Amino acid sequence: MPCRQFTVRTLDDITDFTAWLAGRSASADQSIETKVRDILSEVRQKGDAALVDYCRRFDCPGFDPDHIRVDPVRMAEAAQQVPAGDMEIIARAAENIRAFHQRQTQNSWWSLEDDGSIMGQIVRPVDRAGLYVPGGAGGDTPLVSSLLMNAVPAQVAGVEGIAVTTPPLRDGGVNPYILATAHLLGIEEVYALGSAWAVAALAYGTETIPRVDVVTGPGNIFVTTAKRLLIGTIGIDMLAGPSEIAILADDSADPAHLAADMLSQAEHDPLAASVAVTDSPELAEQLMPELLRQRDALPRADIARQALDDWGAVVLVDDLEQGCRVVNAMAPEHLEIAVRDPFAWLGLIRHAGAIFLGHDTPEPVGDYFAGPNHILPTMGTPRFDQALSVETFLKKSSLIRTPREYLERFGEDIARLARLEGLEAHARAVEIRSKDGKQ
Repeated sequence: MPCRQFTVRTLDDITDFTAWLAGRSASADQSIETKVRDILSEVRQKGDAALVDYCRRFDCPGFDPDHIRVDPVRMAEAAQQVPAGDMEIIARAAENIRAFHQRQTQNSWWSLEDDGSIMGQIVRPVDRAGLYVPGGAGGDTPLVSSLLMNAVPAQVAGVEGIAVTTPPLRDGGVNPYILATAHLLGIEEVYALGSAWAVAALAYGTETIPRVDVVTGPGNIFVTTAKRLLIGTIGIDMLAGPSEIAILADDSADPAHLAADMLSQAEHDPLAASVAVTDSPELAEQLMPELLRQRDALPRADIARQALDDWGAVVLVDDLEQGCRVVNAMAPEHLEIAVRDPFAWLGLIRHAGAIFLGHDTPEPVGDYFAGPNHILPTMGTPRFDQALSVETFLKKSSLIRTPREYLERFGEDIARLARLEGLEAHARAVEIRSKDGKQ
């Protein structure tokens, strides 16, 4: 059997299934936090010297301070080196992502009331954003899509200062596809830094890197831990864990398609979760050999095999309504609804990072090209969290203006509320301006 099988008929069955799936979080090495705290401290105290030391130890033995920031000339050169056809594909993906995120823009507003008071909200972008782009197999598989998904929403939000960090290659450079994409987007700050020390440099600033206000982007457990420990010093997008997919399917689904989609997540990471939920016993039976056949033909078969062995599952339910309850309890990062009429079931889905509707909408369409962001909450956090968006790079200030007449009308009420909380000075600050408070 390539993965586990569950039969879910009761709420207790759903609880047992989600408890098993939650075991992925227990797999993390608890000693990592201590290591990351040490890294943060070193970078804060020693700046560039600490960055050079970590890069020499883990990435590039010959790394020196000149390697930290990539010369923008090198980015322009990389744009000429990358095949023109690939650059066209990257540009089209960027256009799609930009068009989607432009619909997320928010405006400042205010409302003038009849009594002359003004209430409103000012929406502004942060001054600077730091974007973390994972290295991807030592730089041999450049994660261009992660750069696009980070950078385009920041640009749409109006962020003026955008700094990209990505792990250096063994020679101290950066994969030309990453540099070419940055050039295409008009980004001039790219730093050859990875792991927790990159996040620390963005948060604290160093001699070479101006500090940022928000850090976004996926990364390994060291990156995620650094982001978590720096909340309050910086804003972050989310604390993402291993990738995951759930597929809600009926007997109209093609088992070959479902197997391919489950494996598209399983090849990411040994901790990736791939779950099919179906009311068709025949489909569940057909899916198992298809998973084996496709898995063993993959270049990353070993990773996919471990992920399916540990965190893959086919869940058999009595009907699709029960299947929706299983999906909501899981709250997956990606959800495919592979049924005859996906819109008929969409209303029952409450918790998912991204939802893919129909038999011809595989998850990679969203990962790379369609436009919605692929930086998504995981590990059940779609219950309260959401995809990286333009809003991630915005901050809002409330706007309040009240005339004397407003205080004369409501000052007594405001003062009473203040005194209920034992804050006499608050009450007097209102009363001194009201008609009764005049000397």
